[in-house]
Amino acid sequence: MAGAALAGCSSDSGPPTLTWYINPDNGTQQKLAETCTQEANGRYRITTALLPRDSTAQREQLVRRLAAGDSGIDLMSLDLPYLAEFANAGFLREFSSQEQSELTKDMLQGPLEAARWKDQLYAVPFNTNTQLLWYHKSVARKAGLDVGPNTNLTWKQVIAAAERTGTTVQVQASRYEGYSALINSLVASAGGQILKNPEAGKDVTPAIDSAAGRAAADVLRTLGRSKAASADISNSDEGTSQAGFLADNGGFMTNWPFVYTAETGTLTDLRQQREAAKSQSQRAELDKQIKEQQARVDDFGWTRWPAVVNGRPSAPPLGGIDLAIGAFTKHPAESVDAVRCITSPESQKTYMLGEGLLPTVESVYSDPEIRKAFPMSDLLRKSVDDGAPRPITPYYPDITAAVQRMWHPARAVGPTTPAATATLIVAVLHDDELI
Repeated sequence: MAGAALAGCSSDSGPPTLTWYINPDNGTQQKLAETCTQEANGRYRITTALLPRDSTAQREQLVRRLAAGDSGIDLMSLDLPYLAEFANAGFLREFSSQEQSELTKDMLQGPLEAARWKDQLYAVPFNTNTQLLWYHKSVARKAGLDVGPNTNLTWKQVIAAAERTGTTVQVQASRYEGYSALINSLVASAGGQILKNPEAGKDVTPAIDSAAGRAAADVLRTLGRSKAASADISNSDEGTSQAGFLADNGGFMTNWPFVYTAETGTLTDLRQQREAAKSQSQRAELDKQIKEQQARVDDFGWTRWPAVVNGRPSAPPLGGIDLAIGAFTKHPAESVDAVRCITSPESQKTYMLGEGLLPTVESVYSDPEIRKAFPMSDLLRKSVDDGAPRPITPYYPDITAAVQRMWHPARAVGPTTPAATATLIVAVLHDDELI
């Protein structure tokens, strides 16, 4: 990190260097930094500094640096739930109305609204994300489920199908932010919300103690106590649930689109190895692996995130990353220009193909290359529209910590959990209790 801090400086004789704090990925943000540096034609260059993998740890590192007035943070990839907190604390540079008009053309409304605080734009949506229900077609057939891309299965149907087939339903239910996203979407899918008036700050009114909250609790309790739950459900995140889904007893999974691109990416890698193979034995072995991987890809099905209430469309999790400018940057004009390049339709297409994360620009979804790589792109686009954002409040870290504490582990959740959560939220926000 010392190197990253030094990278934020520039000599008097050279162009300014912008330091972009990025969340870990497969290297595409670094590639975009290099591309946008070239397109700047010597006006500035962009270097990257890597944040921790965990979302909470990313927030903590940025908060510490920005609270100290660090001018070395020019750009930052900021997880959606923390936008309001950072903006309210004065950590982010606000975009002018003219900049907003230029930078958010053709942007999807859901991600765009999540980048605002008190009607002002504090970041430009860089990517968005949503979840689908992924399933093995062979398991669905065995369970007697007639599933297509637009089928509206309920959680109870999915759990029952897994129980009938001796397979698992993989979710993210460790005590971390991914679990909050799951809980929030379950509550929203039942027609409720965690907070009634998130803009009220410490005086917010919890709304989770409701019929919708209890319906969400029933889903998690049912899954947590079901034989369809994975053995590691209390420690499961995106990666472990992906691995569980690919195991011999995997059946169903809620997760982000990267799980599909990981499988097609493996197939592409094997084909490239086959082309480069020099011996007949190598080619024969790779032909076998390609056939097996193709069968796995062909068995990979998808449909809308499960409903909580039969007949009521689900509200899938909504994620993504905003691109924000540090309030203390010494290079505001150059940073705005860099944001323009990094969030352009071309850059977002590159990022979707490289990382499996969704664009926030409408036009990218209709791109032929995107539609070929993501045959479920229409469903993903619809799921973003219908997705459930987590509460937009500067006190979100306290809110999510309270929810995770009361709802973990899933098997211990019960009818009184929503009421206990509402009580804890109020107590924590008024400093009557610590998480």
